Amino acid sequence: MWNDNGYGVIVGRNMDWLEDMGTNLWVLPRGARRAGMNRDPNPLCWTARYGSVIASVHDYASADGINERGLAAQMLWLAESDYGPRDTSLPGLSLTLWTQFFLDQFSTVAECTAFMAEHPFQVRPQQEVHSGRAAAVHLALDDATGDSAIIEYLGGAPRVRHGRGYAVLTNSPPFDEQLTHLGRYQGFGGSEPLPGTTEAADRFVRASYYLRHLPKPDSVRNAYAALLSVMRNTAQPFGVADPARPNISATIWRTLADLTSGVYAFESSYSPDIVWVHLNRVDFDHCHRLDLSADDLAGDVTDALVPATPFTFASAP
Repeated sequence: MWNDNGYGVIVGRNMDWLEDMGTNLWVLPRGARRAGMNRDPNPLCWTARYGSVIASVHDYASADGINERGLAAQMLWLAESDYGPRDTSLPGLSLTLWTQFFLDQFSTVAECTAFMAEHPFQVRPQQEVHSGRAAAVHLALDDATGDSAIIEYLGGAPRVRHGRGYAVLTNSPPFDEQLTHLGRYQGFGGSEPLPGTTEAADRFVRASYYLRHLPKPDSVRNAYAALLSVMRNTAQPFGVADPARPNISATIWRTLADLTSGVYAFESSYSPDIVWVHLNRVDFDHCHRLDLSADDLAGDVTDALVPATPFTFASAP
């Protein structure tokens, strides 16, 4: 997240995975009624206050997105995640809906963290529908004020880091350990030179370093380009995937969200062109979809969104 560039709050993410995710862009409308789990005695239930544009996983989960108020959320793999046993005294929320719950309900990170403190709920993991792999993720939240939060489930309970200074997130190890690791390097209190491996902890250091040293842009276009340069620096090239560590696979796509101006961009590693949506021209009263497997997608695709039946979120058991 780059919140001091002079043009707006911009956040980007790389999606690294060992297989195609069947990702599409969706407009999920206001007014949608959702239950956080099926066949559970105490699901978290809500009605969407805000519409959102999201990037899906096989059209059964929201991995990344932005809502009409400028709140964004990004879900990333964290192998150390521990959600604990089900406690039915707390409302349950399937991991597939974790991102969507915040996008549906809140306009700022502060609202998200206040709700979690005042109304505890429990995120429930599940196996991925396509691979059967047990899902393990943490979540970043960011908003148009430049605020951010990192949420992880460790030892069966949520751990929240909230503050404008939390601008980088990768995968393992957990966030507090990442911050400790960062302190070993030049420019962050330590003496070691910038690391160059593909491990998530080293990519955390490089992303933090290059974000800190970005020059002030002279246009919003250059601000986008600058942040994309950092994301590409910390992306993974194509190579042999490790099924045991899917988070160090190749980067298959990335997103860039301008939380100030309401622009959501998507770049596939398999396409030479970036596409984007302007939220101020989106119909948030109805569901729409963009098939990202279509040929010749490029540039502003807001008008290419087509009416669609909302997908069904997968539910934890």
